[in-house]
Amino acid sequence: MARFIDELKRTHMCGDMREQHISDEVVLFGWVQNRRDHGGCIFIDLRDRTGIVQLVFDPSINGEAFSLADSSRSEWVVGIRGAVRDRGEQRNPRLATGAIEVVVREAVVFNRSETPPFLIEDDIDTHEDKRLEHRYLDLRRPALQRAILARHNLMATTREHFRREQFVEVETPYLLKYTPGGARNFLVPSRHQPGSFYALAESPQLFKQLLMVAGYDRYYQIVKCFRDEDLRIDRQPEFTQIDVEMSFVNEDDIFGTIEGLLTRLFADVLEIDLKQKYPAGAFPRMTFEESMRRFGNDKPDIRFGLEHTDLTGLVIEHGGGGIPFFKPIADKFATGSYRRDLPEEIVKALVIPASANLSRADGEKLEKYVRGMGAGGLARAKLGEGGAWTQSPLAKSVDDAFRQAVNEATGAQPGDVICFQSGEAHKVHTVMANLRVHIAKKLGLIPEHGSGDKWELLWIVDPPLFERGEDDDSWVAAHHPFTRPHDACLPLLEADPGKVLCHRYDLVLNGFEIAGGSIRLHDPDVQARVFTALGISDQEAKEKFGFLLEALRYGAPPHGGIAMGMDRLAMLLTESENIRDVIAFPKTQRGSDQMTGAPSPVDVEQLV
Repeated sequence: MARFIDELKRTHMCGDMREQHISDEVVLFGWVQNRRDHGGCIFIDLRDRTGIVQLVFDPSINGEAFSLADSSRSEWVVGIRGAVRDRGEQRNPRLATGAIEVVVREAVVFNRSETPPFLIEDDIDTHEDKRLEHRYLDLRRPALQRAILARHNLMATTREHFRREQFVEVETPYLLKYTPGGARNFLVPSRHQPGSFYALAESPQLFKQLLMVAGYDRYYQIVKCFRDEDLRIDRQPEFTQIDVEMSFVNEDDIFGTIEGLLTRLFADVLEIDLKQKYPAGAFPRMTFEESMRRFGNDKPDIRFGLEHTDLTGLVIEHGGGGIPFFKPIADKFATGSYRRDLPEEIVKALVIPASANLSRADGEKLEKYVRGMGAGGLARAKLGEGGAWTQSPLAKSVDDAFRQAVNEATGAQPGDVICFQSGEAHKVHTVMANLRVHIAKKLGLIPEHGSGDKWELLWIVDPPLFERGEDDDSWVAAHHPFTRPHDACLPLLEADPGKVLCHRYDLVLNGFEIAGGSIRLHDPDVQARVFTALGISDQEAKEKFGFLLEALRYGAPPHGGIAMGMDRLAMLLTESENIRDVIAFPKTQRGSDQMTGAPSPVDVEQLV
């Protein structure tokens, strides 16, 4: 063993072996993927993180090495010295190394392995809990190794991009002062100050703004963040983001920086040239209002249609159109209690094409699906010849003029099915957005993995600065209270906060938000007005954000920034099914670590 480690040293990685290495002597280290005895020679597939190469053990060359191969089993760790030769007619086109093999002259076993609890190969049906319990084995599988290495390349390219753009990488604290509101924090007790706690950073937001005040001008960091929130397919309690802040910039400057980064990432990781798709270099933009109207959310997947049609105006114009559950909105408008410029109740439609062949049973399944989201039901009507509505109780009450107006507005054709939702705006948007994606999956409208040209990037811009609080009488910041309002909206801060738009933006990739940020407030007077609109007193503002507000009084430059989710981006670019596949040691849906047993109880002494 010492000879291999101290004298011979590894010369090549297994997956790098090619025809140009024929006749070379090589030293390889790795794990036994499998072993085959062909009655004369023994063949072993040796695996490392770069791939697999075939080894040949011939008893006439080295009997000791042959005996070692004869006793070897899967996942043993071995080293070999041998000569590379052409496989001739026995080439394996399915392997990158399939043109060659290595005839072993010397071999060593570094370590034996017990029989693994599952096969170290892709496409296994072992339950994820078992694989997470033995994550160090799961990480040996080629698919996960490709994902983790792709993530490494993402991070390396990111650092190189920002170095070229003259950004400064600065580390910010993980242990912060806890402030109520916003995302739920993980808390860490302080030993030196019993009864006091740190909060683990959910974002470097305030510190990166302080760095702009400090004059660092262009900051970035690949940073770990923490949020004690419910987990989903694309969310973990600890996550990594690419964090950016810049001084003396507007939205276009920040967009250009991120567009340049993603163009490099797509080229390096996927070998896709985004400049062919976006010749001007800029990704398309869509306002928040348009996105909500057409798709029901602010992260639309624009790779397919099934867009929504807002029927609220038609419902008002036609006094409800003869449909009982539409009439309350029309009545509210008639009494002057409904605002068309800021509607809290709406009516939307979505057309399922005739090609879907939607049966009555299919329609009932869709209704069950939306009820699962809290909807009262799913009104629908199938278009017959001449525009009549059929297979629907709405057909009995709908006014002809309203029916024709709806058919025209939605563009529905005979055989299509129109689905309706009405009620509170946020619920209608959510239900219809999820229904759109659900139907698209059922109809196969979403491109499958491997469709390299089916990537759609989109900036969502100009959202509202405020949204209604839980009591419906107050306002809360839709993102955070340091986002700059549009100059034209400043008079509305006191008069009509719900109509204030701001310089916040999100970047969406195939229906997933991968980045978000804003131009910050650096004007103390406007900041004070925003706090007033939020009902935050001077005392409360000082308690929560005093150090930042004080810093802004010492010559703060105009600045803005953005944060990009590294885990989510890696998941999408590697076409992984779950965000856990691109994180070396992830948590489960319940936030636990199956391998180490975290979280676990601690002694009381640790808490004081």
